[in-house]
Amino acid sequence: MSEMFSITLPDGSVRRVAAGTTPGDIAAAIGPGLAKAAIAARVDGELRDINRPLEGDAQLALVTARDEADALELARHDFAHVLAEAVQRLFPGTQITFGPATDDGFYYDFAPKDRPFTEEDLPAIEAEMRAIIAADKPLVREVWPREALIARWREQGEAFKAEWAAELPGDEQLTVYRSGADWFDMCRGPHLASTGKLDPQAFKLTRVSGAYWRGDQKNAMLSRIYGTGWLNRKQLDAHLTRLEEAAKRDHRKLGQEMDLFHLQQEAHGSVFWHPKGYVIWRGLEAYMRRAIDNAGYREVKTPQVMDARQWEQSGHWGKYRENMFVIPDEVPNVEDEGPLVSDAAEWMALKPMNCPAHVLIFKQGIKSYRDLPLRLYENGCCHRNEPHGALHGLMRVRQFTQDDAHIFCREDQIVEEVRAFCQLADRIYNDFGFTYAIKLALRPEKRFGSEEVWDLAEAELRDAVAKAGFATEQYGWEELPGEGAFYAPKLEWHLTDAIGRTWQVGTIQSDRVLPERLDASYVGEDGERHRPIMLHRAIFGSYERFVGILVEHFAGKLPLWLAPVQAVVATIVSDADEYAREVAQKLAAAGLRVETDLRNEKINYKVREHSLAKVPNLLVLGKREAEERTVALRPLGSDARQEVVPLDELVARLAAAAVPPDLA
Repeated sequence: MSEMFSITLPDGSVRRVAAGTTPGDIAAAIGPGLAKAAIAARVDGELRDINRPLEGDAQLALVTARDEADALELARHDFAHVLAEAVQRLFPGTQITFGPATDDGFYYDFAPKDRPFTEEDLPAIEAEMRAIIAADKPLVREVWPREALIARWREQGEAFKAEWAAELPGDEQLTVYRSGADWFDMCRGPHLASTGKLDPQAFKLTRVSGAYWRGDQKNAMLSRIYGTGWLNRKQLDAHLTRLEEAAKRDHRKLGQEMDLFHLQQEAHGSVFWHPKGYVIWRGLEAYMRRAIDNAGYREVKTPQVMDARQWEQSGHWGKYRENMFVIPDEVPNVEDEGPLVSDAAEWMALKPMNCPAHVLIFKQGIKSYRDLPLRLYENGCCHRNEPHGALHGLMRVRQFTQDDAHIFCREDQIVEEVRAFCQLADRIYNDFGFTYAIKLALRPEKRFGSEEVWDLAEAELRDAVAKAGFATEQYGWEELPGEGAFYAPKLEWHLTDAIGRTWQVGTIQSDRVLPERLDASYVGEDGERHRPIMLHRAIFGSYERFVGILVEHFAGKLPLWLAPVQAVVATIVSDADEYAREVAQKLAAAGLRVETDLRNEKINYKVREHSLAKVPNLLVLGKREAEERTVALRPLGSDARQEVVPLDELVARLAAAAVPPDLA
């Protein structure tokens, strides 16, 4: 008699099935509609192929296209495999390596036989992919003996696959997926039942780049082909529209048009802020200072360069050494030969973060339990040695300034301090017009501290968010296993911008590790020494990145209080020049940032130029306006209508509109 398994469905019902039964069989038994809709299954929470036989008693949930996250992951994984098969069909001798799904698509790395691939190759590859999808080839999972699979890869000239198969853990089961009878790839899966389950109009290959085998520049250079993949054409079109809109909003492009900043090789990864860009920076800095002053923080300033032994003691030297800029503690003799000593005792380092320096301030003098909480804030300039290829405008740089603070508090103050921070962050993000989700990043695999300490820290953050009223579906509350820092769990704020992209910006981390490692203490009510809890927190994250996000979110049309130039007074005829100077003086006296444009150019030319620079208000003056002491106001935007306003009324209106939101 065949072995029987008990399969529990989401509604609590239990089905008894014979060994060899697949989730697809159970879907068919429930009904033909579900059999057609089911594309995969979750077996005891693990995503699996719809046709993979069940192996024992299990909890089973059938996955359909309505389960969009799972469906997209499957489709993108399949698109990557179809891409690899298409490339090998068109370019015999090409070796395959890896092809994962990504947040919006997929890529695959190849070792071409003759030449690197180019974007001119993409249309032909797309056509071949559609032919493979149309063929509706079954995708079948097979388990292979390790040595047999390695031998097959070597036989086929697949050196990269053979190398990878040989290095996988000895106890790991090696699986391949066949696409029909004539092509397969090594993969853990899962996959859809066949290539025909993909929509042939729901993908697009987007670009080609170079990539090193296994990410190591010492290894062979490969050709990486990127694509975007979706469940249907409507989703693809929406994504391509978002990409087009994102390109228009690119902060690097707008930063040039608005004359905000530039980057160049002489300071790779560091920003040259122009006067107009620095106006935005100063506006944010002043806003944040008002916020932290009102919240009871004390601003400090700490050194840029610190003895590497401090970083060794904190634990950062072991974790971040390769991303730190280090210098010898003494200038080396240029005549000496041989490498510099790598021992931390011989080095100084540019700070990659502010935390240890704030602990050193806390340790100056004896602290009492009555002194806590102590909230230390710094606009702290930090440096991290990011790889050249990872740098991206303002979004990822080597020199950056954080709106950084550390709250030193007692155990009984943690929940209240985190709750207050949640409310502070909420006010600030609302002032900038952002919606957001809050996520709790839990303990990573490699970490400092005991399990009990992590249990306590994670529970405190959960409790604080709940008490602040933000641990709800409205705020996208979610827990992220394994995503915490090596010394602490953290709450993360993920902002959603005007075109639906998310940016992880704010954070607060509950840390018991660093105060212990750096021997920070306070005198408790009992007269004994106690360790403070250290809450690491930021709201902007970094000024550079936050400016980039704002520019893209507002497409350069910044709120009036942040706009570098809030108004330009432009004349139609030279007869209005004197009046234009008077208008500009009145606006400046009211606290507005104003420029005049008295050039002998046509007004349409001036309008186009200042619109490109995203000036929010263009004040047009002709002979009539000068005589009547009015202003023709042209707000920025294609749907904005010109109106004629008396001068004093205009000054009052713009001055009121330019007040920062926290002062309004």
